Amino acid sequence: MSGAHVRRRRGPWVRRLVLALACLVLLGAAWTGARAAGARGDLAQASRLVAQLEREARGGDIAAARRTLTALRAETRAARIRTTGPDWWLARRAPVAGPSATAAQTLVQALDDVARHGLPALLDAAGGIDLSTVVPRGGRMDLTAVAAAAPALAGADAQLRAVLGRVAAIEVDGLVPQVRAAVTAFREGLDRLVSLTGAAVRAATLLPSLLGADRPRTYLMLVQNLAELRATGGMAGAFAVLRADRGQLRIVRQGAAATDLKAFTEPVLPLAPAMRLLYTDRLGTYPANVNLTPHFPTAAALAREMYRRRYGQTVDGVLAVDPVALSYLLRATGPVRVPGGRSLTADGAVATLLSDVYLRAQDAGAEDRYFANAARAVFDALGGAAVHPRTALDMFARAARERRILLWTADPRERAAIAGTVLEGALPERDGERPTVGVFLNDGSGAKLGYYLRPAADLRVTGCRPDGRLELAVRVTLSSTAPRSGLPRSVLGLGLAGDPYTVRTNVMVFSPAQGAIVTARMDGAAAALGTGAERARAVGVITVDVPPGASRTVEMTLLTAPMPRGSRVAPRPDLWLTPTATAWRTSVGPDHVCGRPR
Repeated sequence: MSGAHVRRRRGPWVRRLVLALACLVLLGAAWTGARAAGARGDLAQASRLVAQLEREARGGDIAAARRTLTALRAETRAARIRTTGPDWWLARRAPVAGPSATAAQTLVQALDDVARHGLPALLDAAGGIDLSTVVPRGGRMDLTAVAAAAPALAGADAQLRAVLGRVAAIEVDGLVPQVRAAVTAFREGLDRLVSLTGAAVRAATLLPSLLGADRPRTYLMLVQNLAELRATGGMAGAFAVLRADRGQLRIVRQGAAATDLKAFTEPVLPLAPAMRLLYTDRLGTYPANVNLTPHFPTAAALAREMYRRRYGQTVDGVLAVDPVALSYLLRATGPVRVPGGRSLTADGAVATLLSDVYLRAQDAGAEDRYFANAARAVFDALGGAAVHPRTALDMFARAARERRILLWTADPRERAAIAGTVLEGALPERDGERPTVGVFLNDGSGAKLGYYLRPAADLRVTGCRPDGRLELAVRVTLSSTAPRSGLPRSVLGLGLAGDPYTVRTNVMVFSPAQGAIVTARMDGAAAALGTGAERARAVGVITVDVPPGASRTVEMTLLTAPMPRGSRVAPRPDLWLTPTATAWRTSVGPDHVCGRPR
């Protein structure tokens, strides 16, 4: 899964890093004179080589990438040598500049280690993988080739994690701003790369079992309709059951949630009181509402039990995809013909599936039938001879990063292996170094107007409280491009906002773990706020009605749990969002130094 993904993502952050380090070494000229200037030149040349290596790796020319890597290693090695010796020894012990000089030297050494060990291991892994073997051919994947890639990927992952451990140990408090910025950029970039290599190792290890190497597997695949929003993306309109047997994948059943799974009179699984308070019993009784919660494992377990009760079969896992993910995959397959409708293309699939199909529908079930046929057509095309393997892997990785492909498995060992990855779709109960805020959207219109919604979010640290808690401000803006007339009843639905063309959305803001929600405003005025809790997070719920052509803004003040004692730098928070038909416009503020914004 991740060979192409790693190659595609590696270059940009490394290039930015070496440019940051070049500026850092220029700053260090006061300490080390001409040696610092020489190191700056080494790092500037390294930046150019990284860009070249990225192009070659993405183009699949591993031999050329290896030659470029040899030149890159020479430059990072030279920079390492220039930042050692008596002058740097003295600089590290200077009363004021010492910690920053030490951090700068550590970063140069870490970059050299990545070039000498991490990147060669990645190229070894990439060079040993024939991408044509890791996408289905004739509906079957070569599981032996996938498993064979695991050792090389694990070696690359181990090398990078070792470097990350050293960089993570750098204490950033007290560093000069340029050095602190370089440390943060390197740590974040390397952390992202390690996340990718870790995902690649897990994929190479897990795919054989997931695809039935040891025994046949069955999966319930939910196609999320982004025209009617739910926290994980969209309501489950169509579904399919996949059977995996020794690498061969086929669809064995298809249906519509509303007409085939139907509603239940009581929740199919016990719901905790806090969950019932937030979502009512609808979470466990209506197939279209299992993902009112952003926690996909909960939604998957409910959908699995609903399917078992209706069909008497217990599936081995639950998979969710959405039309945007399908549009990405169409870039690898080319246009596909959908029975009962027009062909799908990469550029037109989202509009076709989320808008055009409703405008052309002849009866109430036509949309779900077309959704089901479209999913099957793309699925079949992915196993065809015309698929481009590298593009398919890149697009799968992109969809997974955006949480447009989610996976839950009943096997505890497999669940443990995907825990913490984007595929899991689980908002963690504990935050790491960076506090996490979630903004999730659930349709309140009873309509298919989500296609016309344009969301934006801004998140930043605004202060540090005496008790060690950080104060955060989140601003969510929803705009509607819906027309004022002319939409069919299949789009307007129940019209629960009163005006059938007004988009009603229940906006759910999840505080950081162990945090709190302090205030809420809409369009600058105090607003009524529903409250609850899920996964050790305070939850605020506010209903937002957006008429055609209008925008509404929700602002909330949040608190984190107390930060570690003695920490002066408030880290940049993470922002988790509901995937929508149109990408969010987002802004996440920079780190904040307690007592004085940086």
